[in-house]
Amino acid sequence: MKKVLVANRGEIARRVLRTLQKMDIKSVAIYSDADANAPHVLEADEAVYVGKSPSAESYLQQDKIIQICKDLGVDGVHPGYGFLSENAGFARQLKANGIKLIGPSPESMEVMGDKLSAKQAVKSYNVPLVPGVDEAISDVSAAKKIAAEVGYPILIKASAGGGGKGMRLVHNEAEFEEQMTLAQNEARSSFGDDAVFIEKFVDQPRHIEIQVFADQHGNAVYLFERECSVQRRHQKVVEEAPSAVLTPELRQQMGEAAVAVCKACSYEGAGTVEFLIDANLDFYFLEMNTRLQVEHPVTEEITGLDLVEWQIRVARGERLPKMQDELQINGHAIEVRVYAEDTLGGFTPDIGTLDRYRIPSGRHIRVDDAFEEGMEIPIYYDPMIAKLVVWGKTREEAIDRCVAAIDNYQISGVKTTLDFGKFVLKHPAFRSGHFDTNFVKTHFSDPALLKEAMQEEERALVFALDTIWQDVQAFKKASYASRDITSSWKNQIR
Repeated sequence: MKKVLVANRGEIARRVLRTLQKMDIKSVAIYSDADANAPHVLEADEAVYVGKSPSAESYLQQDKIIQICKDLGVDGVHPGYGFLSENAGFARQLKANGIKLIGPSPESMEVMGDKLSAKQAVKSYNVPLVPGVDEAISDVSAAKKIAAEVGYPILIKASAGGGGKGMRLVHNEAEFEEQMTLAQNEARSSFGDDAVFIEKFVDQPRHIEIQVFADQHGNAVYLFERECSVQRRHQKVVEEAPSAVLTPELRQQMGEAAVAVCKACSYEGAGTVEFLIDANLDFYFLEMNTRLQVEHPVTEEITGLDLVEWQIRVARGERLPKMQDELQINGHAIEVRVYAEDTLGGFTPDIGTLDRYRIPSGRHIRVDDAFEEGMEIPIYYDPMIAKLVVWGKTREEAIDRCVAAIDNYQISGVKTTLDFGKFVLKHPAFRSGHFDTNFVKTHFSDPALLKEAMQEEERALVFALDTIWQDVQAFKKASYASRDITSSWKNQIR
């Protein structure tokens, strides 16, 4: 593999380019109108314009991207995440043109891309499943009967869903029909498929995911877990590795179950198997993401590995660089996603210009970003500005280091989620490790809480500055007095 095209943008494009440069592989970037002056365009060996700003007219243009590959002699494509990263049709087109996708086969994508087929695939491998049904339901009467058998509360979920779309929580039979109709409508609108299924609602769930890797030689390993329970609108905001609640025994059980999921779909490359854990620490298979995850840096920090490099080596047909008994956890890592969002306004996007942009630096502080001071946050894409990642010897050290890094992160011109990230890290529930996916609903139901916390910090800062000022004045006064005494003494000696 001598030349790789990165079929993406933003921080993940820059992340892949860094590894390509390290491995001495030529790189090709693509860009839209909105990204004409983006850092990833300047950092690649070659860059090609792919279309207008909307993703449907640029980063999702499969035929155009493949033609660029053919014109420039590209032999590998890294899709990053989002866009075409889990598009089986794109993977097939690449294969037909003799271009290697740095990712799994289209068949694996299709099996795991549909939640129902994924459930059916892993059943024979004894992977724990949430009680419910593993087949599509469209008849309301039949669905209502199944819901009664499973027991309320239940979840109605879109088979082709993701990101919380097409999902409805139903507390009782009286609201079932309305919620099922809403779930089907949203699923049809979002995914072009209104198939839904029913699962038992897991109370006080934690969202734990296992990083897996498999090669073309039948080897598969798990690179431990990531805790992703702090979410807003079913989207992750703060992630950490390892989890504060997993014992070594539970970690091994979940890791082995995740490897079994790989075998169930003949997987190749990097993947993430997501589980729910209930209050009793029983775990259940949720889904598999057939790509690199946004939060992969925390796994890199605790393992010391370059996961993009692993992806490329596997795509080239090499064996996994390490086997399971060679992998170990070192320390603790936390990632805070920095979104251009108005936290106090319900996490709504806040698009604008980065009038000031200064990132924190120092030992064990990593910032994966795609912006520079003076750049605009485009309205056409996800509003994530950066990922702030820190490492510590212990969880407590990592939390404290992350709080300090947030304090040193300077952004103006747009509102961001940095204050919310700090609110989470300093909250007693998070610091104790006793939290679940209801963190925001339980501890942040009123945005005024964050405002109050911010005001309290401002008051504390003003008090600290006032104290310092008074100390300085007292020191000056003492110095003047000392100088006067000395001068008088010298005059008497004369």
